[in-house]
Amino acid sequence: MTDRQRSIRRQLLLILLPSVVLIWIATAIAGYLGGRDEIDELLDAHLSQSASLLIAQAGGAPGNVAIEQKRDPEGDTRRLAFQVWEDGTVLRLHSSNAPAGRLSAQSDGFSDAAMGGKHWRVFSAWDPAHRYLVQVGERSSDRDEVTGDVIASTLVPLAIALPVLGLLIWFGVARALGPLRSLNRQVAARAPENLAPLDSADAPVEVEPLAANLNRLFARVQASMENERRFTADAAHELRTPLAAVRAQAQVARGATDDRERARALDNVIAGCDRATHLVQQLLTLARLEPAGFEARRETCDLRAVAERAIADVMPAALERTIEIELTEGPAVQVAGDGRLLGILLRNLLDNAVRYSYAHTVVRVDTGRRNDLPFVTVADQGPGVAPAERAKLGQRFHRLVGGGVSGTGLGLSIVKRIAQIHGATVSFDETALGHGLAVTVAFERAAA
Repeated sequence: MTDRQRSIRRQLLLILLPSVVLIWIATAIAGYLGGRDEIDELLDAHLSQSASLLIAQAGGAPGNVAIEQKRDPEGDTRRLAFQVWEDGTVLRLHSSNAPAGRLSAQSDGFSDAAMGGKHWRVFSAWDPAHRYLVQVGERSSDRDEVTGDVIASTLVPLAIALPVLGLLIWFGVARALGPLRSLNRQVAARAPENLAPLDSADAPVEVEPLAANLNRLFARVQASMENERRFTADAAHELRTPLAAVRAQAQVARGATDDRERARALDNVIAGCDRATHLVQQLLTLARLEPAGFEARRETCDLRAVAERAIADVMPAALERTIEIELTEGPAVQVAGDGRLLGILLRNLLDNAVRYSYAHTVVRVDTGRRNDLPFVTVADQGPGVAPAERAKLGQRFHRLVGGGVSGTGLGLSIVKRIAQIHGATVSFDETALGHGLAVTVAFERAAA
């Protein structure tokens, strides 16, 4: 799209100026035609009145007859030509500018005639005794001159006003678009890190929504950048700890003289690498899910089947800690969502439950429907979480103090983000046994 097509100013001018010119031309034509008809009627009335005056003054004995003369703007006398015919055949009286023959062959009313190479507008009338025929005429060129003078006096001011109106439209459009140019200058002059609200105090009502939306966009971008900065800082801090531990254990292994001590140090190095790898995987998962416009696949998933696969993935770690995972009996539960993401959600919930559960206990997974809406609950038999601390669950890198359990502090953040993508809510409660933590993900819609 070219700049000419995008210019609001050009589009307005291309609409307004031709419209004004067309309206002016139409007005001028209508004024000319209407004015000419009105002037013709007026001059015809003058011919009729002149004929009536001649008839009244003749009084049966035409002789010394006067008639009103008209003067044009230059002062030249424009005479009406008149003739008085006895019985319509004998010329008894005529004006000096009248031709020798009858002005018109018509004996009554208005007519147009040509005589001596000139065109005349003629009015003919008989006296009451029907003895004298009076004809009064005016040259068409004189009438056209009068018509032209009157119409010109009307159209010339309009012709002068047209360019003035065009300039007013030009400057008016430019002034009306001034707030947009001011807003553009504000945005163009900003540094990339300047996300302060735009000044829209003097913006008109058409521009104010644009400025308000830009300000809201700046606020969202600023909040997103702040989140990213915190995320980067927290990730760097969290990665520093396992890497430092790996380095320390590697140094111990290098300096160890006893094979048993070296093996133990190398085992710790492997464990530290595993923790760092898990942290990086969690960070990558959260970074991939973080964009506000992330779209999950929408397909029909069996929540119970997803839970079975997640249990199979976590079962080796649970058996190592002598913890059982139990899936309650129940029918299939269909939800609309991304089965892969729902599997990540359940694996994180089960991983947390296994980490915090006491040995020789059971982690219970329950799927079903409440008010015809799907839900899944993962309940452990660990120390639980105090009600005051539950509000912090799901914050990035937040871990319970004194738990003595290693982790990244990102599992529940991933759970909350995946739930948000699916339009679900996450709640934390005590288990039915009165201890441990029960995490419930409730979906707001089922599969179609």
